[in-house]
Amino acid sequence: MAVDMNLILNQTQKLIMTPELKQALNILQLNVLELSQYIEEQLEINPILEASEDDSMDIIEWSDYISQNNPGESRYDDDEEDISFESYVPSVPSLREHLMFQLHLTPVTMRTKRVCQYIIDSLDENGYLSSVSLSDIAMYLHENMFIVEKALGIVQEFDPPGVGARDLKECLLLQLKAKGVLNDDIVYLIEHHLKDVAENKLTAIARKMNIDVSQVQHMIDILKTLNPRPGCNFTGYNDMRYIVPDAIIKEVRGNFEIIINDSVIPRLRINKFYRELLLNNSRNSEEFKYLNEKLQSAFWLIKNIEQRKTTLYNVIKAIVEYQRDFFSSGVSGLRPLTLKQIARTCGIHESTVSRATNGKYVDTPKGVFELKFFFKNGVSHEDGEVSSEVIKNLISEIIATESPRSPLSDLTITELLRERGIDISRRTVAKYRDEMGIPSSNRRKRFD
Repeated sequence: MAVDMNLILNQTQKLIMTPELKQALNILQLNVLELSQYIEEQLEINPILEASEDDSMDIIEWSDYISQNNPGESRYDDDEEDISFESYVPSVPSLREHLMFQLHLTPVTMRTKRVCQYIIDSLDENGYLSSVSLSDIAMYLHENMFIVEKALGIVQEFDPPGVGARDLKECLLLQLKAKGVLNDDIVYLIEHHLKDVAENKLTAIARKMNIDVSQVQHMIDILKTLNPRPGCNFTGYNDMRYIVPDAIIKEVRGNFEIIINDSVIPRLRINKFYRELLLNNSRNSEEFKYLNEKLQSAFWLIKNIEQRKTTLYNVIKAIVEYQRDFFSSGVSGLRPLTLKQIARTCGIHESTVSRATNGKYVDTPKGVFELKFFFKNGVSHEDGEVSSEVIKNLISEIIATESPRSPLSDLTITELLRERGIDISRRTVAKYRDEMGIPSSNRRKRFD
């Protein structure tokens, strides 16, 4: 068999991921706080760049040192001094600090205080002593069980009630004891029927305890006032999450104006010293090549930041046009919307819309929302399609008006929605109800 060698030319198109393109995609998907942090990192590694804190500084004309390019200038201003978000956060003591403060005020021996401190250090974020047993504590500290149990009793009397419990049952009993409502019936209910309480099997509980169902309902109402995680109110500093909107939407004379929030983004400029070096050095010198490389990097950074601002503005503008009824009347005006519709309006790819809306928030006249909130699937309606968020709102309103003694089933809710012209299945109603954290009709039923 003969083997021939031929030269064949094929013309193809390929997208090359240059470093500049990768940077542009990365900057687009950053929210305003992440972008500010990214710029700070670039300021550390690029000596050409520096943050301007004075509006009176001369604006750099890029054409002075790059005649072949016209990248423009950064329009990011920082009119005010750097704001520390920590200044607006109240100082809340941690759970350990709160308990240690009470321990220092408690008249106990140093021996007992040492064990109490070890128990406090062993509590988890919810306030439970679940990671270590009392016997392990006694063995590690070389103490007898009497002292360890006494120390645990002291810690369990501290605020918040229920702290130091070893399981949920003990946590609830400690809180009931602190409230002064502990009795034999509620103790038996917690120790033997806690699972039935979660499933709202009040009739079965009443039959097993030989009491009236209304008594069971009364005890469960008391249990609902307790906190199963007594330590959750003492969040650590690292648990705090700041949400800074990337854009602000304001209603001005019936129109919605969009303002891109760049208040926390520093204004970028070229360092004067390195600018002089660049202008005065020979083009063939190593210094010029290095500075020119850093200059190009600075140019692309500013260009990509500006491109992010433009893309984000166009995407939010398209969202506002599609969801104008929401901004005027609230959730009831929310329309079904997909990434594809916004991409078609803005003339960009769906992935670009996804990056532009991922993890970003917008401050609107109706509150602060994540941009992803405005993208909802639609459900058939006699007048077209209605957003899933509107359906959830209707389901919530229907359940709010039901009788607690005879709650509506998912099938009944489905029929009521169909009477309003919304064609939806029972399974979809159950799905939306679960997403809203609303229990089923059996668990919503009351017996008082």
